[in-house]
Amino acid sequence: MLARLDVMMDLGLGYLTIERETPTLSPGELQRLRLATQVRSNLFGVVYVLDEPSAGLHPADTEALLRALDKLKASGNSIFVVEHETDVIRHADWIVDVGPGAGVGGGEILYSGPTDGLRAINQSLTAKYFFRNTATNGKKRQYRQPKDWLKLEGVTRNNLHQLEAAFPLGVFSSVTGISGSGKSSLVSQVLVELVAEQLGMPRDTTAGEETEGLEQLSPQTLEGRIVSGMQGIKRLVTVDQKPIGRTPRSNLATYTGLFDHVRRLYAATKMARSRKYDAGSFSFNVAKGRCPHCLGEGFVMVELLFLPSVYTPCPTCNGTRYNKKILEVTYKDKNIADVLNMTVDEAADFFAQDTAIYHALDTVKQVGLGYLRLGQAATELSGGEAQRIKLATELQRAQHGHTLYVLDEPTTGLHPSDVEKLMTQLNGLVTAGNTVIVVEHDMTVIAESDWVIDIGPGAGEEGGKIVAAGTPEQVAAAKGGRTAVYLARKLEA
Repeated sequence: MLARLDVMMDLGLGYLTIERETPTLSPGELQRLRLATQVRSNLFGVVYVLDEPSAGLHPADTEALLRALDKLKASGNSIFVVEHETDVIRHADWIVDVGPGAGVGGGEILYSGPTDGLRAINQSLTAKYFFRNTATNGKKRQYRQPKDWLKLEGVTRNNLHQLEAAFPLGVFSSVTGISGSGKSSLVSQVLVELVAEQLGMPRDTTAGEETEGLEQLSPQTLEGRIVSGMQGIKRLVTVDQKPIGRTPRSNLATYTGLFDHVRRLYAATKMARSRKYDAGSFSFNVAKGRCPHCLGEGFVMVELLFLPSVYTPCPTCNGTRYNKKILEVTYKDKNIADVLNMTVDEAADFFAQDTAIYHALDTVKQVGLGYLRLGQAATELSGGEAQRIKLATELQRAQHGHTLYVLDEPTTGLHPSDVEKLMTQLNGLVTAGNTVIVVEHDMTVIAESDWVIDIGPGAGEEGGKIVAAGTPEQVAAAKGGRTAVYLARKLEA
């Protein structure tokens, strides 16, 4: 029993209670628990495949993860890891780099070999971030000054007990700490709920048809209170990694509102007007526009005797979702189904003359999603892609300032080049007079923040305290937090 527990403790899971239910665990905690089981299995000759095992992990937890993987390798096993975290990539014996871009712009093996050989691959975006010199030449970054402070008192939730916290307004802040230290409890739960209650409305999501408000809040469910600072907040937006839709009928174009503009454009064509089509006719969700056979699904189910049913493209519309009459209407020789099949990059060129449509597409491109197809089903998108679509939808709105943006680990699943694009957009929100607070483990993001709040020092009941708060340099110099040593390395790199 002790041998099993030692492995879990080494993986940074010592704070979990034995009776903890698995549905309450984060994906990172679940993955490390499965890994702990394998480390104790004493198997050899096994191929282990891990998809982004460092997702949601603090660098201290990532080191523990690498130690566990080394034990598996030493036992005579092979380990394949899909990963973006440079510390994990550096630890690998062999690198396979896929690219050069994403979506249709990728799919090629750019390099396969030992780490150092990647340096010579000019096409590789990974190489540029992996080997580039990030030294600041001694120059200190100029940090934005807070316009005010949002102060909380008496915060009690999970491992937080009567905590006092102050968040600067009008700047970019990162809340850090090892996995299970209480970051999400403080920010994504208590802070969001308290601010939503003060604003007297449900939490404002970024956009789309899947709007979900907070549960009905009562004074008993909110542990803590806001002491001051609400005068600087007029609106609250949380941008999480939950799916943007639960069915294939929801896609990038419908969620961002872009498809409304496109349908109006097609309804204004000469043929559409002569047939008295309106914008609704170009929706695959209504009877007058959709294919009568598949009802706008684009595929049909084929039942096989004694075998599971299979799905195949609709033989009537060939997967386009629309009826023949609607597909006869074209704009610049493209019908509405052709547009849904375009990537964001292709569509931006196609609609370059239409200001409203181009602006929406350009915003999606800026967050690094130019490779996605407009009609790509929401169910096919990763959590990181869904989060960036939500962010792009928000960026399209007119900015009036005084909005609080809360993002929980926005860099999860992102390549360093995508992280850079994300930071550009988030900094743009701050420049427009808003406040951005992220719960984050990525040291690049933390080092570029205006303010850092480090929670710890440990996880579970050993955490839940603010061990340091200040500029990245101040937090790096602080003693007691697990983030300080890694942040200091990043700033000195």
